[in-house]
Amino acid sequence: MSWISKRLEITDAHWAYLILSAFLILYALFSSFIRNRLFLSEPPLATLMGIAFGPRGANLLSPQRWGLEDNITQEATRVIVGLQVFTVGVELPKLYFRRHWKSVGMMLGPVMTFSWLITALFVWLVLGTKFTTALIVSACLAPTDPVLAASVLAESAFAKRVPRRLRHMLSAESGCNDGVSFPFLYLGLLIHLEPTPGEAMKAWVLETVLWQCALGLLIGLVIGHCFNRSLRFANRNKYIDPASFLVFYLLLALLSIGIASTLGVDDFLVAFGSGYGFAWDGWFAKKTRETHLPNVLDLLLNSSMFVYFGALIPWSDFSPRDITPNITPGKLVGLLILIVLFRRIPIVLAMKWFVPDIRTYKEALFCGHFGPMGLGALFLVIEATAQLENGTSLPEPVPPKHTKHKEAIETIWPVVCFIILGSTMIHGLSVAGISVGSHYTRKEGERASLIGGESDGLHGMVHQGGGGESEPSVSGDEDPDPRNGNERS
Repeated sequence: MSWISKRLEITDAHWAYLILSAFLILYALFSSFIRNRLFLSEPPLATLMGIAFGPRGANLLSPQRWGLEDNITQEATRVIVGLQVFTVGVELPKLYFRRHWKSVGMMLGPVMTFSWLITALFVWLVLGTKFTTALIVSACLAPTDPVLAASVLAESAFAKRVPRRLRHMLSAESGCNDGVSFPFLYLGLLIHLEPTPGEAMKAWVLETVLWQCALGLLIGLVIGHCFNRSLRFANRNKYIDPASFLVFYLLLALLSIGIASTLGVDDFLVAFGSGYGFAWDGWFAKKTRETHLPNVLDLLLNSSMFVYFGALIPWSDFSPRDITPNITPGKLVGLLILIVLFRRIPIVLAMKWFVPDIRTYKEALFCGHFGPMGLGALFLVIEATAQLENGTSLPEPVPPKHTKHKEAIETIWPVVCFIILGSTMIHGLSVAGISVGSHYTRKEGERASLIGGESDGLHGMVHQGGGGESEPSVSGDEDPDPRNGNERS
């Protein structure tokens, strides 16, 4: 035994390689069964894996023991969320916003603003924080997460039961609103930090709205359009080989994120604008539709990050402390319930008549519920923490012990992490709940042989006659949805 023990090299890094790869291999082997029969997606399973092997479980995965602090977490989430919003931009139907700008605009404007304010109200009332602190927390939770959204909206048996126009609208919203959340976040931060409202508004308009967001989106569109032309030229003249053609997708996403972070503009609007500008004419997506590259990225990067998040959860901060006496498990659970029920559902139901892509109240209920909070919120909470720590977007590796914003810093981190955890589980398991529920609400003779095995469109949603139509499945796909009519929007 002593000879064997000398040969073994058991380190934290080696455990991480072993556990993460074993989880991904097991998921890959049964991915179709898990997704299409159990109606489960990667994020909740990956998070549970991180919890099981993290400090509160087997203690084999411990980001703190590895020395991975806030700055590492920030960069990891920046890259992964940036890649996901770039992917959303690429996969939207060509010229999508020309036809659907009003629907997406209503989701990003009135719906997101309501979500921000009502969540701040709940945080203020339930946890008794300063209202400016509540505004910062709610801004982190305002956007829908593109990673969680992609895990449910991806091609699966359940996704095919949802009208394509709703899937595209929710994808477009999730791709945009991580970037659009910056004005909400910085408005709360500037009100909290600036001495007068006038100075706060001046900084918000000039630095956040114009520089970070407007310029960021413009830079992204220009980058995407220019590299679309460059790749077409290289492909037309046979300067690029197939492998490089495929990896160009990933490299352009990383370039966009790098340019944005270097210039200090909105990373996610640059990445989304770059993806949309790159695939605006559908040519690239049409060339690569059979490669399933986004699914590969989902499995490798997104799942790995949720395992990391599961191991990172600050369990001890969910209990009362001297600086945050009002944070208790019971209050956090109550806050989570309020946010899930009232953050989006009432406003989407109320705005149903003003969102052209939502045709029925059941569609509005579905879109209102489907607003997951995930890795995008994790990035935003670290961005907020950094601003409170040192006035920049670069967090300290270890939070300072003495700062006048200590209470806000110690409040936003555990609250946002708890809501992310709850949303990952609730929204990640919603597909299973909806599928099982729709199975048992049918008459006995109308049910599929397997529980939740129905393949027809979800009840209460418009699937034909120009309702479920009409967008190509990917940008550049000229074939209409075979499940619906032959109309095009």
